Amino acid sequence: MPLDIQNYRGRFAPSPTGPLHFGSLIAAVASYCQARSQKGTWLVRMEDVDELRNVAGAADTILRTLEAFGFEWDESVIYQTQRKDTYEYYLQQLFENNLIYRCTCSRRDLREHATSGNLGLIYPGTCDNKHYSAKIEAALRIRTQDRTIQFNDQIMGDYGHNLKQDLGDFIVKRRDGLFAYQLAVVIDDEFQQITDIVRGVDLLDSTPRQIYLQQSLNFHTPGYAHLPIAVNTLGDKLSKQTGAHGINKRHAVSELVKAMNFLGQTTEPGLENASLNTFWQWSMENWQLARIPDTEKITYIE
Repeated sequence: MPLDIQNYRGRFAPSPTGPLHFGSLIAAVASYCQARSQKGTWLVRMEDVDELRNVAGAADTILRTLEAFGFEWDESVIYQTQRKDTYEYYLQQLFENNLIYRCTCSRRDLREHATSGNLGLIYPGTCDNKHYSAKIEAALRIRTQDRTIQFNDQIMGDYGHNLKQDLGDFIVKRRDGLFAYQLAVVIDDEFQQITDIVRGVDLLDSTPRQIYLQQSLNFHTPGYAHLPIAVNTLGDKLSKQTGAHGINKRHAVSELVKAMNFLGQTTEPGLENASLNTFWQWSMENWQLARIPDTEKITYIE
């Protein structure tokens, strides 16, 4: 379903689980440069839907770091934890269309009865048509269809999955009452009228699920560009869990230059010693999405 707006609208959507690290900076730089090169809008969203992982004060630290690095976002920052009523509204739409059902299966049940597929364990539909009462503690799953959800990624090329065969019906609201990332991000992208999404390739597998939800809710489907992710020498993605260091605000331009080079945008000598304004002016004049390597992982040594 096409979106009836003319201008490019992109976003950067970090999770407030700790300070920004180099892997996060890559996504921020790429999404920002792509939006600005298209004379478009760039938004920041705090994807704090998984409340158990949020770190107190991290959201504000992330915003202050972005400011220190010269990022300028348009419109107000939205927080997923403030949008639960909206998620519930669309969840009820899925219920009314008989697209979701309650599931009481535990992780142990899945390990014992599910088979493995390209996306992990394939849910076998155990609880479909069991009609559990709303009083019973249960997760909510969306019914998938036996068809391929495919799209053309602007960096990685054609990509898709048959969700029924590769994953099975997937969770849109957890047993503990928290809304699943897949549902929240789709609703937020529609609400913010996002036309294009630039993010890490670690979320490539999530995209067919999100497109399926978009189709189920009669939402538009944005364009996608998935970036290579930075990994350490062991091949692990840079993250808080793997000990990635927060980016240094005192060396902002140097860090930004490293991110641009990582993204295939060969910078001119001495740019790391320039001012923030000079760096961003150069970036807007020279940014090309086509230069980004179409590989999934690039080793980065901090």
